[in-house]
Formats: sequence, C-alpha cells, structure tokens
Amino acid sequence: MNIKKLIFLTFLAILGFNLQGFSQLRVPNFFSDHMVLQRGTTINFWGWAPASSNIKIVGTWFQDTVSAKTNGNGEWMANLPQGKAGGPYELKIMANQETITLSDILLGDVILCSGQSNMEWGANQNLKEIIDEMPNANNPNIRLLHVSHVGSANPQNNIPNTWAKLSAESLQPFSAIGYFIAKELNSNENVPIGVINSSWGGTPAEVWTPSYLINNDPFLLKRANLQGVNDWRPNSPGVLWNAMVHPFAGYNLTAAYWYQGESNVGTWDGYDKLIQTMINSWRAAWNQDFPFYFVQIAPFQYNNKEPLAAFLREQQTLTATNLPKTGMVVVSDLVDNIKDIHPIQKKEVAKRLADITLAEVYNAPLKDYKSPIYKSQEIKGNTIEISFHNLDGKLTSKGDITDLYIASDDKNFKPAKGTIKGNKLIVQSSEVKSPVAVRFGFTEVAMPNLFNSNGLPVSPFRTDNW
Repeated sequence: MNIKKLIFLTFLAILGFNLQGFSQLRVPNFFSDHMVLQRGTTINFWGWAPASSNIKIVGTWFQDTVSAKTNGNGEWMANLPQGKAGGPYELKIMANQETITLSDILLGDVILCSGQSNMEWGANQNLKEIIDEMPNANNPNIRLLHVSHVGSANPQNNIPNTWAKLSAESLQPFSAIGYFIAKELNSNENVPIGVINSSWGGTPAEVWTPSYLINNDPFLLKRANLQGVNDWRPNSPGVLWNAMVHPFAGYNLTAAYWYQGESNVGTWDGYDKLIQTMINSWRAAWNQDFPFYFVQIAPFQYNNKEPLAAFLREQQTLTATNLPKTGMVVVSDLVDNIKDIHPIQKKEVAKRLADITLAEVYNAPLKDYKSPIYKSQEIKGNTIEISFHNLDGKLTSKGDITDLYIASDDKNFKPAKGTIKGNKLIVQSSEVKSPVAVRFGFTEVAMPNLFNSNGLPVSPFRTDNW
C-alpha cells in the first residue's frame, strides 16, 4: 500500500470517528434534564436534525409516540401531549439511530421573570432575605433556569444554559423575586414551578423589544436613541430580546413578571407605548396572551428638576389600566432608603406579584389583591372626590393622609386634607376655593400612607395633565 493511500484511509477513519462523535440530532439547551414543562396544555417542543429526518418522541407521561419531520433547514417541531402536574418523567427523542434522553422532568407551571437589576438581584448582591433562605433551598418541586448575560444583533435559537434543581448553589446567582414567586405559587397550589430568570441590571426596555418595532417607529426610535452607551450594559434596540428571550419563545408559560423602568425615566413619555409594544411582541412570539405582571418603580432620589420618575409611574399605570391581562404592584411602602435604587424587600414584592397570579390565574378568592389606581374625579364645590380602580373594600390611612395636594386653574398646588369616605377619597384645602386638580404622591421620592383594606398602597396619581 503506497503512502498516499495510507494517508487517505487514515484521514477517512479519523473523519468517521469525528462524525460518530458529533450528534446531528439536537434540542436547545433549555430542553434539559430537570426542566419543568407546562402542565395542562399541548407542549411546544423543537430541535434540529439532518433535512428530511423522521423524528420520534416518547415520553413517560403519554402513551402514543409523537412524530415530526425536519424541513429543508434541518428544523423540526412537535407538539407533546398535555399532562397533569407531577413527575419525574423521562423523554426520549430519536432520529437516524441517534437518541437523546432527558430525565427528571416535571410537569407543572412555568414562569418567566425579566427586567433590570431589581428583578435580577439575589444572593450575589448580598440581599439578606435570599441569603437567609439558602439553608432551606431544597424543594425538589422548584426548578431554575438562569439565562446568561449575552446580547446579539440577530435573533438566536439557543442559550448556553440548562435547568437546575433548586439548591443553595443554583439559587446563589438567581433572582430573589423570581425564587420567592416560585415558592409562593408552589406553596399555595402544590404543583411544580419552573422559573426562568432572564434579566440584566441597568438595561432599558428597548433592548428587550424586537428592534424592527423600535426602528420603524419614529416616536420610539427617537427615545431609544437617547439611551447612553455604557460598557456595562447593552443599549441597542432588540439585542437582549434576540439573545435572552427569543431563543425560548414558545416555551409554554403560565405568566411573565417584569421589574424595570428606572433606566427609562429620562424618556418617560414613551414608556407606556414602549412597554405595550414589548408585551404584545412577546405574546405574539409565543402565540399566547399570557398574563404579564410588573412592578412600579420605587421611590428614589433621582434629583431631576421635574418629577420624571412620577411621570414614568403614571405611564406604568396606563399600561396596567389599558392592556388586558396585566397587573401592577406598587412598592412605595417598601423602601427604607430613597438614596438606594435597590430596595432590599424582595419577598414582599414577590408575594404581591404572586397574589395577583393566585387571584387571576388560579382563581383564588382574594379581594383587593391589587393596589388601587386612580379612576376619575368629581368636583363638588370646594372639594374633589376621587374614585379608584381595583378597590372593593374601603380605603385606610395611617394618620393624616400625606403627599396630597390640590390646585385651582392657576396650577398652583397647595397642601390638601384628605378624608376617606368608604372607597372614595375627598380632597380639599382652605387655600383653594375652586379646585380643579389633585396630586397624590406625585414626586420622585414620595412614600404616602394611603392603602386599601389589605394594606396595599394606593398608586401615586395626578388628575391633571399639566
């Protein structure tokens, strides 16, 4: 045998060995051991294999084999049968003499948490509530998927991360709010909960929104272009949607949670439109109008000449009022330091988000589980009567109502006295004889003391548009 032929045969042998070691049947990394798949609904499931491959899927929670076939791009998609909460289950995906086996799968409810640092922070940022929780982080029915920080100019189809069992180690970098929501839901509903944390501190909402929706809208694009360039966060529209949400769009969800807005205070006047655009784009990508619950930004001393943070909170109330299947948590009573943009009470924030979910998704018989939001005013002589959305019971206050102002058409606001009349707020001032407008808690740092019967704070508001 001549030397050239020997080299050629050796090359073929090496090539054959490498091909055998390279699996052409693949699923995204987030379809992994320990994952939670959404119970009670047909489950979206997908992956890749050579073109024209026949895919067979067998799961221990269903009887009949599920079949799929790859298209010309080597992509396949299947619908797995629904199942009841429980597990652990096993899933086998087979094609062309290759088999992928996924183990320790639970069927339960899957939630997605996203936003900037107040959603992201946990034990790595020394939050005491979650550090105290670490010794008890052993519930086998809570699973975590922590999405790495990465951006992309183009939509991606995978992430580097896989699901993990709950442990002190897996909880260490995880969202405190995400974990506490999962714990609350699991405790109340006794079903497995899978929580996806895809968040990045300091990021504006534009980076979580598909770029074409920003770039083709002059109103949104003008405000997006005002986001400063920093080396510690992305600022280009769509880059985190592309890399940190788009890859798993379609992974069946129960609900999504959002805590963001601080990085959009400077462009507050576009926030309602921006967030509605983002939420609708996510729902379209999932082909599912999943509930979307979010947190109003907390009191913080931004030191703006105008109360820009109050304007942004007002935008958030517009979203909560006008976009179906949304809900807003108010946290004006959970701040102990207005010079710290990261309030440390995350467990109560999570409980309020979970309570909305329990009431609206799980039909728990809860009343006044949302903070009251301004609805309308009625001028009666020298008083103004305020009505609210989300208020079944009575208003309450801890002492005289604070951060309350009233004005005539001269736009000169004076401190006002508030009187509770059942579920109405009556506002007046001896200095204003012909009032036309009221403002409540409408500053960047206000922490007023008006609540519903469950102790949830009334959302700050103004009745004017001055």
